[in-house]
Amino acid sequence: MKPRQVSVLILDFDGVILESVGVKTEAFRKLFSFRPDHVDEIVDYHRRNTGVSRFDKFRHIYREILKEALSDEQFNLLSERYAGLVVEGVVHSPFVHGAQEFLGAFSRHLPIFVVSATPEEELHSIIRWRGLEGHFRGIYGAPTTKTDAIREIRERTGSAREETLFVGDAVNDLRAAKVCGVRFVGRRPPEDPDRFRTEDGVEAVVSDLEELSKILEGEAC
Repeated sequence: MKPRQVSVLILDFDGVILESVGVKTEAFRKLFSFRPDHVDEIVDYHRRNTGVSRFDKFRHIYREILKEALSDEQFNLLSERYAGLVVEGVVHSPFVHGAQEFLGAFSRHLPIFVVSATPEEELHSIIRWRGLEGHFRGIYGAPTTKTDAIREIRERTGSAREETLFVGDAVNDLRAAKVCGVRFVGRRPPEDPDRFRTEDGVEAVVSDLEELSKILEGEAC
């Protein structure tokens, strides 16, 4: 990373704070098990679009993959069942290595915000269950887009673009950072391929938050 001070830190939730991405992948497989002819394609679409709201994914799946109309009733049923499948799994997901220590250390002197595609009410509940709410100055979830959330955080804090850092685990997170003109660090689990390898605008790719902590300490936040 370039030696510029970070004054505001924005973190994605799934895959950055908790190792919960797999929970949501399995939930999509179970949710669409009634369409075994398309379930692998649906799961692949979900994996390629982490960081996108589940609601947008449902609409895309029906429109582009199933080629069927999605009624309001079916949309609501999908949303309710998906939430039931994921919440307990996410609540009990392990922390990304170093996440607890990172939050405990950096939230004392650096404003930290969560920006996620998870519905905001659900996100608040999960964060409350994990006892993490005291670490964050703000929590943003769907239907607020990540782009709008980052803009609101900058307006709220008055932070300069070059001192605002977004940490995410998806290319869609990087796109939101680019639209807003803020800095970006990618998080990649050690066993996963580097999805940021061919992308520009990525200052660093870390395997966990212990590694991120070392980088930020070097920047003397």
